[in-house]
Amino acid sequence: MPNIALDLGKQSADFGVTSVYGEQQDVDGVRLVPVALTWTAFGGGSDEAGNGGGGGGGYAIPLGAYIRRGDDLRFEPNVVSLLAVAIPFVWVAGRALSRVIRALKK
Repeated sequence: MPNIALDLGKQSADFGVTSVYGEQQDVDGVRLVPVALTWTAFGGGSDEAGNGGGGGGGYAIPLGAYIRRGDDLRFEPNVVSLLAVAIPFVWVAGRALSRVIRALKK
């Protein structure tokens, strides 16, 4: 029986870079390289009887794109995804900070 973890490792050697930076696209003389924040995880296991299994999953948040016009290169963020990530983060951080302050007052 092949080792699932080794097979996944071989297949995903460059998965991180190719999932974070997308393929370059040329649109009307403008070059775009999409950028994302990614998270992936794999797992597996087996028992003494030889029964086993595995699985994996991932998540990607589009952050924006690098845009090249002539000699000018700049990053343009995706505001919608930035807000989708920032709002819950700020809420959780504020809630945690308020609990820390409340605990320090006691």
